Amino acid sequence: MSTTGPEENPGFLLWHITLRWQREVVAALAPLDLTHVQFVLLATLWWHTTHDDEDPNQLALARYAGTDVKMTSQVVRKLEAKGLLVREVDPDDTRARRLQPTRRGAALAQRAIVEVQRVNDVFFAPAGDSAAVLAMLRSLAGPR
Repeated sequence: MSTTGPEENPGFLLWHITLRWQREVVAALAPLDLTHVQFVLLATLWWHTTHDDEDPNQLALARYAGTDVKMTSQVVRKLEAKGLLVREVDPDDTRARRLQPTRRGAALAQRAIVEVQRVNDVFFAPAGDSAAVLAMLRSLAGPR
């Protein structure tokens, strides 16, 4: 049996770090009227449509973002209702919907990315060298 307290447990500390980081991201996104998961999905969609020249379907978006497929579907519908993305029938699979950000959605995604990056810059600054922090996080995250 361990005699050290929870504050000596890396998992416990990671949990608290994650909660604190999420609170700060949520606060940064509130003025943009985006939840954290809406941001993740919209920003991921924007990235793939502009950098990979691809309009992913909901399943691909969920995989890219690491989100639950059913939850992704619900959030995508909310983003569509807000006018931030459009869903179109996939010509290769009529059961699937291809996603594309609207002009407004693309602009908001880019603005939100800047805000979240500001949070990240401040939040992770005490950890030191950002390249080293990124390398450590990538190693912990494992292969995608």
